Formats: sequence, C-alpha cells, structure tokens
Amino acid sequence: MAWNEPGKGGNPWNSGGDQGPPDLDKVVADLQKKLSGIFGGRGRGSGDSEGASGGGGSGPLWVLVAIGLAVWGFTGFYTVDDAERGVVMQFGKYHKTTTPGLHWHIPAPIQTVTTVNVSEVDSYNHSTRMLTADENIVDVDVVVQFRKADPQAVLFNIRDPESTLAEVSESAIREVVGASRLDFVLTEGRAEIAQSTKELVQATLDQYGSGIEVTSVNLLEANFPNEVQASVQDAIKAREDRDRLRLEAEAYANDVVPRARGTAARQMEDSEAYRERVIADAEGEAARFLSLLVEYQKAPEVTRDRLYLETLEQVMGASNKVILDAEGSGNLLYLPMDQLMRGSGAPRVRPPISEATVSPGRTSDQESARRTREDRRSRGNR
Repeated sequence: MAWNEPGKGGNPWNSGGDQGPPDLDKVVADLQKKLSGIFGGRGRGSGDSEGASGGGGSGPLWVLVAIGLAVWGFTGFYTVDDAERGVVMQFGKYHKTTTPGLHWHIPAPIQTVTTVNVSEVDSYNHSTRMLTADENIVDVDVVVQFRKADPQAVLFNIRDPESTLAEVSESAIREVVGASRLDFVLTEGRAEIAQSTKELVQATLDQYGSGIEVTSVNLLEANFPNEVQASVQDAIKAREDRDRLRLEAEAYANDVVPRARGTAARQMEDSEAYRERVIADAEGEAARFLSLLVEYQKAPEVTRDRLYLETLEQVMGASNKVILDAEGSGNLLYLPMDQLMRGSGAPRVRPPISEATVSPGRTSDQESARRTREDRRSRGNR
C-alpha cells in the first residue's frame, strides 16, 4: 500500500490524510507537558508553543541535575567485609581506614576507597641455588607465608609488596644458608634455618615499614645438585669415616688413659705405703733397741741371756730339727725326710712352754735366766 493513497492511512505520520511532515514543536511541547505533570509542573495549551519552548525549559534541567546528583551520591556507599579494611583516599592522599560494615564516602573523583584483605594468608615460593659456609653447592626450595597486616603501610609505603617480599626472602635465605655448613642444612638444621630466615625477613620488612606480617617460613627441600651428587657422596663418606675413626680413637684413649692413671696412682700409693712401713719399722726397731738398752743397763747379764735365747728360738723355730739320743739306744730309727722336707715350707707354730718346765711363781724368762746362771756356776766350779 502506498503512503499517499487517499483514505487508506498509508502515511504513519499523518492518519488524517495530511501528507506533510510531523510538527516537531508540538512533539516537544507534549513531552514537556508530560514531564511537568509528573513533577508537578503546570500544563500549557498546544497554541502556546513559544511559552513551552522558552520559559518552561528550566524545570526539567534542574530535575535532571537533581537526579544526577542523587545517582552520584548513591555511588558513595560501599561495604567492607569482616576480613577486609577500607582505605579511603581523598584526591589520592590517605584520609582514613574504615572497619567492616556499610560506609559512605564522597564519590569519585573526590574520594576513592580501596579494600585490603588483612586476614588472607598468601604464600610465596622461591627456589634458588647457593653456597654454604663450607663452600658446597645446595639447592633450596623455601615457601614464605604472609598477610597484609597494615593496609595503609601496604598501599603507601612500598610500591610492589610482592616483589619486595621476594627480594627480601631471597636475600635472607642466602644469608642464613651461607653462614651454615652443608651437613647442618641437610640434616638437623632445617627447622633452625627456617626460623632464622623468618626472623630476618620480618626484621627487614619492618625496617621498610611494609605493613606485611610473615606468618611462617617452610624449608621444603634442601639438597645438593644432581651434577655433583657422586662427588658429594664421596665427600660425605670420607667425612663419616673420619668421624668414625675419631670416635674409635677417643674410645681407645678413654680406656687406656684412665687405666694408666689408675696404675700410676696405685704405684704412688704403694710407694707411699712402703715408705711409711719402712719408716715405721725403723722407728720401731730404734725404739726397741733403746728399750733394750735401758733394760741392759739395768741388768746386763739377764738381758744378754734373754737376747741369746730369743735368737736361738727364732733360728731353730724356722728350721727342721731332729733330736736323737744316740747313747744307749739300739733301735733303728726311720726318718721320713720327704715329708719333713715337704712340711718345711709350712709355717711353724711355736709350742707353748709347759707348766712343768717353769717353776711356780716364775716366768719362762726367769727360769731360763736361772738355769743359765746355774750352768755358769757349775762350769766355774769345775
């Protein structure tokens, strides 16, 4: 159907058959009337086109401005989660830090908000190859766990927290491992190295004022490179042999030296005892001689006889004696010499003096002295 066919309404812009273009002023006036009716404005007639286009244009402009301000102000609302902190910046400068909850700030570009998670623990893995204190090469794999404890320091004191942490961690692990020996790094020193590295990293980050808290440092792996594995194994075996031989030598020394010291101490004690015994014997002999001298001065003859008899008793008591009465005896005596010789080594007990040989009231010494005097008198009389 053609648009200009009469009576058919082919022109969508003019249903009444008028083939002219639509009246734009009328369309604008109708739109203004509708907006004025919505926001409380007063409507105007279709004939008052100049008034609609002239004096009524200020009302919708203020409405649009108010709507824009409302939308702009609404964009200032923001929410901070429990694990986060909100850092408010005014014209790019730090303004304040907000806690979890619903907050409002002056919208951009005046103020902006950056949320920082202060509870999340991040990790940084670093693998490197370095020299130990004994000039051995070792591969170290370390994991550093950290969190952003101070949002303001993290955002404003350092430019790139992760890069700073990586450089500080590498420097710290090189310093700690470089001051340790290979055996210590590979065996019992892993926990101590991790703790020392953590303390050193945290101290350096605190000096920078980074606001990062290091929660833990784990030494995942510490081993020598595969290229030098055979040489390192030989060196370790030689070191173990050296330690084993040293322990054996120390054990031998701990066995021989105390024994030699004990023998020397025993010989010293024996010599001291011998010296004391000889001195005591000499002093006893001297005292006995002095006492005999006193007795000899009192009774020379009696003392001389007593000494003679005691000497004979000692000599004869230590030897085997056979007393035979050869006169008037026709019996054949059999002497078992083998038994006598065998018994010569046995200690002999001095037989006690019989009571019959001692006169009543006299001692054996006195009786011996008496008999000696009688023998001398009889020889003198002869």
